[in-house]
Amino acid sequence: MAKSYKLRIYEILESINARDKTAEAVNLLMLVLVVLNVTAVVLETVESIYAAHKDLFHYFADISVVVFTIEYILRIWSCDVDPKYRRPFSGRLRFALTPLALIDLLVILPTYAILAFPTDHKLLRSLRVLWTFRLLKLSRYSDSLQTIMDVIRAQQRELAMSFSAIMFFMVLSSTVIYFLEHEAQPHLFPDIPATMWWAVLTMTTVGENFYPITPLGKLAGGLIIILGVATFALPTSILTSGFVDELERRREEKEAQAKERRENGP
Repeated sequence: MAKSYKLRIYEILESINARDKTAEAVNLLMLVLVVLNVTAVVLETVESIYAAHKDLFHYFADISVVVFTIEYILRIWSCDVDPKYRRPFSGRLRFALTPLALIDLLVILPTYAILAFPTDHKLLRSLRVLWTFRLLKLSRYSDSLQTIMDVIRAQQRELAMSFSAIMFFMVLSSTVIYFLEHEAQPHLFPDIPATMWWAVLTMTTVGENFYPITPLGKLAGGLIIILGVATFALPTSILTSGFVDELERRREEKEAQAKERRENGP
């Protein structure tokens, strides 16, 4: 009986069956709760709103942490019904180290750390940054965000290569501009690391209020701008292609499922 309860909880939390109404309702409620938490974190930075509703913010945060904690514990407890995490201890440990499980932990960790060290105000301020991880929980409940994660995972090698190309071109352009402009503008291009900031702004076409003034520096700067646009467009084109492929794959899966249902009958 306990095993059947565990399996059912795992099916609900992980949305194993796309037509499971209970799982759909639970995930919708969790999605709403995450959105409300992110909204609360944003509004807490507005002093006038926070001062007027301080108790409400605290009560809502406490209730949310309790819900997220229960969800996290149930996920860890029920994960061993999955063959990938079959072993009671090592399986649960592997599940706890997955990206989504780590995000779940980081969402609730700050509150318990603050309870353990209530007088450490420096720790409190630093841990507030981790509250933004609640936003990352949206990827667990949103199909759109899950699609983005799937595309990034599928294209990770291509994205790594494109970012390597960006880094190579940035270092190369910074080095060239440094040697061409350092003598003419030593205060603006004092060293290669400082010149990298100019290269990043130039390659992304954001621009800066200083620029090369020597003839060769202007020529190199113009080439860097043109090539920088093309280089930074690489990740965009890779993600766009990945989205098209992923959406096509999902469309084919839905058509195959619909065809199977028609063949099997009602």
